[in-house]
Amino acid sequence: MKKIYIAGCGGMLGEAFYTQFKEDYEIKCTDKDVNEAWLSFMDFRDFEAYQKDVMDFKPDYLFHLGAYTDLEFCELNADETYNTNTLAVENAVYLANQLDIPLLYISTAGIFDGNKELYDDWDMPNPLGVYARSKYMGERFVVENAKRFLVCRAGWMMGAGPQKDKKFIQKLMKQLKDGKKELFIVDDKDGTPTYTHDFAINVKLLLEKEYWGLYNMVCGGQTSRYEVAQELLSLLRLENEVKLTAVSSDYFKDIYFAERPPCERLDNRKLRIRNLNLMRDWKIALKEYIDNYYQDYM
Repeated sequence: MKKIYIAGCGGMLGEAFYTQFKEDYEIKCTDKDVNEAWLSFMDFRDFEAYQKDVMDFKPDYLFHLGAYTDLEFCELNADETYNTNTLAVENAVYLANQLDIPLLYISTAGIFDGNKELYDDWDMPNPLGVYARSKYMGERFVVENAKRFLVCRAGWMMGAGPQKDKKFIQKLMKQLKDGKKELFIVDDKDGTPTYTHDFAINVKLLLEKEYWGLYNMVCGGQTSRYEVAQELLSLLRLENEVKLTAVSSDYFKDIYFAERPPCERLDNRKLRIRNLNLMRDWKIALKEYIDNYYQDYM
């Protein structure tokens, strides 16, 4: 079995990578938050500790997953964000090159400014805030310096259920669980949901084919926050019980004050051209996600 060291594996994406890779690879999963029995402690911002842990394991691949993804936190803690999202990535590149192994880095649709309706793999990013800039600088460093790499850009992430999902779906599910009969949803933000398990499965294919490079990797079907909320209520059969009220982003500006692009829609153009696009339509993925992770939640 080939060996994979997965750093920053304690979050929603890490859960999917652990599930999808554990049968076919020997994996070591680490995080600064040890919230699973299969995790061991590692703060990848501590370069010497990170280096020793990776070197001792002698992996065939290095996956660097972890990052701060709360945009408001990032705006208020810029240095800590750059240390975690950018400098630690430089460390990962150094380690992968030292071992002469491929590196996986997770980028984001949020690196674009939203002035286009759809972005393919070759469009030029223009990050708007600290989070987006920190992720784009990490992406650039990997592309410009790693010997072999996969940079995979995710969209609106969903996965891992109520314990680890801190994004849009779980925020809606929490309100529904609390008995809210009206949800206020922004109608001026477009994007592409990304199911963590589809993402991990598609990464696995690229790894096994050794098609190194940079890829957009999001679910099929362009959509909006409002439409995702509509679909969620339909899946839960709550469309006649819960009212959706469309609002502009300004409605939440006190809570979500970090600038967000109006459009984060990605096109998996490179995957499609190479006939390697395994990402399913977002509605299919959302149904599977709710069925698998929220059976007893409500």
